[in-house]
Amino acid sequence: MGQDLLLGIDIGTYESKGVLTTPQGKVIAQATIAHKLLFPRAGWAEHDPELTWWGDFCNLSKQLLLTESVSPSDIKGVGVSAIGPDVLPIDENFNPLRMGILYGVDTRAVEEIDELNAIYGEDIIFNATANTLSSQSTGPKILWIKKNEPEVYKKARWFVDATTFIVARLTSRVVVDHFSAGTMVPMYDPWKNQWSDKYCKEILDINQLPELMWSHELAGHIIESASKATGLAVGTPVSVGTIDAGAEALSVSVTQPGELMMMYGSTIFMIQVTDNDQAREKRLWAGPYLFPGTWCLLAGMATSGSLTRWFKDNFARELVAAEEAGGENAYAVLVDEAKATPPGAEGVIVLPYFSGERTPVMDPRAKGMIFGLSLTHTRGHIFRSILEGMGHGFKQHVDLFTAIGARPHAIKSVGGGTKNSVWLQAVSDISGVPQEVAPLTFGASYGDALLAGVAVGLVASPEEIRVWQGKPRIVEPDPKLAATYAPLSEIYSNLYQSTKESMHKLHELGY
Repeated sequence: MGQDLLLGIDIGTYESKGVLTTPQGKVIAQATIAHKLLFPRAGWAEHDPELTWWGDFCNLSKQLLLTESVSPSDIKGVGVSAIGPDVLPIDENFNPLRMGILYGVDTRAVEEIDELNAIYGEDIIFNATANTLSSQSTGPKILWIKKNEPEVYKKARWFVDATTFIVARLTSRVVVDHFSAGTMVPMYDPWKNQWSDKYCKEILDINQLPELMWSHELAGHIIESASKATGLAVGTPVSVGTIDAGAEALSVSVTQPGELMMMYGSTIFMIQVTDNDQAREKRLWAGPYLFPGTWCLLAGMATSGSLTRWFKDNFARELVAAEEAGGENAYAVLVDEAKATPPGAEGVIVLPYFSGERTPVMDPRAKGMIFGLSLTHTRGHIFRSILEGMGHGFKQHVDLFTAIGARPHAIKSVGGGTKNSVWLQAVSDISGVPQEVAPLTFGASYGDALLAGVAVGLVASPEEIRVWQGKPRIVEPDPKLAATYAPLSEIYSNLYQSTKESMHKLHELGY
């Protein structure tokens, strides 16, 4: 006897996840696949689109279809999300022409940012797009390909992100949702919801960009070649999908003005829904949200979970080896060491700009820093200070939202980092705001399933996610720690301003 199921798959920075749900949000099965992030050169970050984006999707789909009593005909809708904004040139047959260039963690296009600002004017770009150019912007990265890989550029039929690439492989239709398009600065006009020929012409032909749709709309149906690769039935509906951060925000019921998602992933990403399409600030990003008539403010810190991973792999190798030999989880040991360290890490402050920084400094030349060390400090101090550094960064953003009259009234936290109790508590203690942690932590893939359900009419509206999720747990800030953290936050902010010139000098030297 058949059943109605929804498939959601998300391609992340270091791993991909998939879920099967009912139209009521009950998770029937889930699966995860780890993969590699490639750093071919300093400042570059790439994925193999065949192996990682398409390969992970196919493998997760096949794996989930092996679930007992599930058949391909049971899948009534497919939703996809992936990391972004990223850049992939593809040919007319949807074949990648190079590795995928990732989001703000890839800082290769510094010169191209400067070039486009010089051509158009920084203020003019901001007024036309609600965004300034940064390492997060895709326009400069496409221009980088044009200048540095002209043969690839000439062969490109489209320039797409990871989600568009996967959906194209599934349906033969090249589409992108408006939320994702809003990150493709400076090529998208967020008020007209269309591509801007004026700001495309220095970068690419406007016809090389995908068709624009909304995330919950129907992109198409599974074609025969995709059916063979994924195990899904020919004709299965596929929604347009979105960037992982958008699907993640939806998964924790961020749908209404004043609600903000705090995503603890390889990077920290924030999305706040607002009812004011003029809400914008040069140190933030802005654009349409997932659905017609919605607007959002966005922010992102370039290294978060990736920084904790770097620290573990380089300074806790014996813990990694012990874990591989069947011992305790390396992260759990480090968290215990951080927990044993007093709040404030006894004066150690980490500036987490290890891949440049996105908001609020918008500086791909920025460098990371471990400040305040003495011979009394231990590994636990440094690991705790890494977690607290992200807390200081989040406080900067809360203060910035507040300054422009858009202070969030609900912080909804999600992502792998929510399993780290020290990190969660430090963020609330430093920022002074409570966080809601959803009971279901399947992440973006869960939001993808909901989008698929809306697209095929099995889910009435995106608001159904509140029923899916249920009641969150609350992480309250400890008011007694405000006096400890306030002066450290001030030092944190001053560290960048006082060393920026030296950071840029290092960049000029090729470091």
